[in-house]
This record gives sequence, structure tokens and C-alpha cells, in this order.
Amino acid sequence: MSEESMSEESLSEESLSEESLSEEGKSEGAIAESVLSYIVRSIVNQPDLVVISVSDGQRGPRYEVQVGDGDMGRVIGRRGRTAEAIRTVVRAAAATEEQKIEVEFVD
Repeated sequence: MSEESMSEESLSEESLSEESLSEEGKSEGAIAESVLSYIVRSIVNQPDLVVISVSDGQRGPRYEVQVGDGDMGRVIGRRGRTAEAIRTVVRAAAATEEQKIEVEFVD
């Protein structure tokens, strides 16, 4: 593994760690939102166009993910498998904060 990829990997882990969030910046769902943002931005071709908005859902916070043109197929995947996997991982992250969340991918 090259030195550059190792440093990128450690930066990624730091950006997701709970300790990297300041006490003031911690809000409900902060870890889940960070995980969601990281995963979606890693998948798409245009990570700068990823927009995640939060609203109140039936079971708790509802995250709506918008991506650039042509990237929705990458996020949803074949038969929705990628989207379901993203939802599962983000729900697991939310469970560490004892929250239930919804994730929707909107066009």
C-alpha cells in the first residue's frame, strides 16, 4: 500500500470517528449523517453535487439524498441493492446514537 493511500485511509477514518466531532457540533444523527455523506460521495462521479437534507419523518429524522445527473443509478445499484446496503449501514450508525432514521434517494 502506498504512503499516499495510507494517509488518505487514515484521514477517512478520522473524519468518521466520534472523537473528531466537537462537543458543540454534536447533534442527533451527526454520525449517521457523516457516514451517509461519506458513502454516497465515495460512490458517485460528482461528489461536489451531493446534497443531503434532513426533515422530520414518521420514525425520526429523514435524510433525503440528491446527487448529480447520471449518478442516481450508481447510488441505487442493480435492483436497489446498493441503496439498501447504504440504508442498512446508515441505520446501524444511527443505532449507536439510539436513533431510528429513514434514508430516501430523491431525483
